[in-house]
Amino acid sequence: MDAFGMTVEWTRPDLEPSFVYVWRDGVELESKKHPLYEGRTSVFTEELKRGNISLKLPRVRISDEGRYRCFIPALDKDHVVQLVVGAASSPVVQKTKNSSRVVLQCKSSGWYPEPEVFWLDGEGNLLSAGPTETVRGPDDLYTVSSRVTVEKRHSNSFTCRVQQNSTNQIRETLIHVPDDFFAVQSSSSSTTAGLSVSLAVCILVILILGFYVWRQKKTKTKRSHRDETDIGEMNQDGEVLMTKWPLVTKKRFKGELQKKMREVWIYILHRTFIFTLLPDLF
Repeated sequence: MDAFGMTVEWTRPDLEPSFVYVWRDGVELESKKHPLYEGRTSVFTEELKRGNISLKLPRVRISDEGRYRCFIPALDKDHVVQLVVGAASSPVVQKTKNSSRVVLQCKSSGWYPEPEVFWLDGEGNLLSAGPTETVRGPDDLYTVSSRVTVEKRHSNSFTCRVQQNSTNQIRETLIHVPDDFFAVQSSSSSTTAGLSVSLAVCILVILILGFYVWRQKKTKTKRSHRDETDIGEMNQDGEVLMTKWPLVTKKRFKGELQKKMREVWIYILHRTFIFTLLPDLF
């Protein structure tokens, strides 16, 4: 069928004027076209002679979605086409730490109609995730985001799938979480616990040391009173003990105190070093 010399009308019944494209007597009638389609619709001119009256619609917009009717008055025939507009984009996945687990964040923009978001593990099993956040922009395109918390697994591979059933569009992004990404957080927790235990040990040792010093001072006071009495009784034999005995007692006490302090600090350093290297033993 040669349609070059015929009238071909493409319309949208829901618009006014309803004409999307009109071909008559070998030329296009621009004046009858709806303003939304000015400069955007055409036919395959060379193909009209072979009966191809298909409509070309570049730079498709969401507002272009709807029913289109093709009508040839000379043949009194028409045909209706339902145009479904869809838009899709690949999701972006990011990972963050949360204690001994990992939080995966998936986000995808530029979708139409509104899509769904699913999380899958390395074996293709669905993961339980929080509710999907959906935002519709001024261009009527949708942005969706979803978050899921995962633990260390055999493969540590996870997939974010965004799909739109009516347009049959699916986009996926696979992410692999290294083993050490989980281990780093675990080590950090152990270090924090180690510091807490070390601090508690230090406080305990300081209290013990304070008690020890207090006891030594109390003992020294008692000895001092006893020594003064003893020395007072020996005044008739000689005064040399009056000056030398308190000196001997003070040096002995100082030496014992320094020895105890060294033992305590050696114990603290030893325990802290062992805990840092082998935290699982505590």
